[in-house]
Amino acid sequence: MANGGLQYNFARFSIAEKLIALNVLVFILDGLSLALFGNSISDWFQLPKDLMEFFGQPWSIVTYSFFHAGFGHIFWNMIMLYFAGRIFLNLFDNQRFINVYFLGVIVGGIIFLLSYNVFPTLLNTNTALIGASAGVTAVLIFVCAYLPNQEVRVIFFNVKLWYVGAFFVLVDLIQIQYGGNVGGRLAHLGGALLGYIYARQLLNGNDIGSGFTKFRDVIVQLFKPKEKKGPLKTVYKKNTSKSKGSTDYDKQAHQRKIDAILDKISKSGYESLSKAEKDFLFKAGKEN
Repeated sequence: MANGGLQYNFARFSIAEKLIALNVLVFILDGLSLALFGNSISDWFQLPKDLMEFFGQPWSIVTYSFFHAGFGHIFWNMIMLYFAGRIFLNLFDNQRFINVYFLGVIVGGIIFLLSYNVFPTLLNTNTALIGASAGVTAVLIFVCAYLPNQEVRVIFFNVKLWYVGAFFVLVDLIQIQYGGNVGGRLAHLGGALLGYIYARQLLNGNDIGSGFTKFRDVIVQLFKPKEKKGPLKTVYKKNTSKSKGSTDYDKQAHQRKIDAILDKISKSGYESLSKAEKDFLFKAGKEN
């Protein structure tokens, strides 16, 4: 019963909340491994700065994002992911969220690898990259670039989203100069760049993540168990042209309503929506 309840509650989580739960679970397991066996399992999944080491564990371009250096590291990453994810998922579906998040992780990892193999002051540094910051930053900067004039509450003040995004990018740029976690800061900036470009291109009608969606579908199909074919049966097909046409019309009308709401947000901001429109967007995001 308890197990069924846990599965049911997890299934109700948004994709952002599922990522948070997964990150927390990995953090706990990694901590237990270090405490009980004296070894961290992150060595197999962190992103090394050496290219030859990376070629030996190419999966680390994604898996590094599930490991964190300490409680403060994961706490602030997950807090930012939760709030940025809520705004994002009120506008778009799970698939686009996955695209922005993991493309941010990948681009952040690539910037880290290139930087530590190009810039003279970083060449002899012995380091590796862990943390979800690049993906989190990609989601945050995406919403800041897509809805730059949307205001959010920060403690006692309302602040436009583009101010929030500019603040975090500026902090990373300043921190690089003082040598504080240079690799992590560079990965943040890589994620920020991806989030900004993705949002601006989407506003122009170009989804740069569509190829990544197809790539993920191919990977899923490779690991999807093949369905067993049962005995052949005679099936009497009813004339469903009318019902199919009705279904297609409903889908088109549903999408037109979503597009109209998104257009209203881009012109007047999220707060201009009525409660019914906000509820409709939220439900639409859950269904996808």
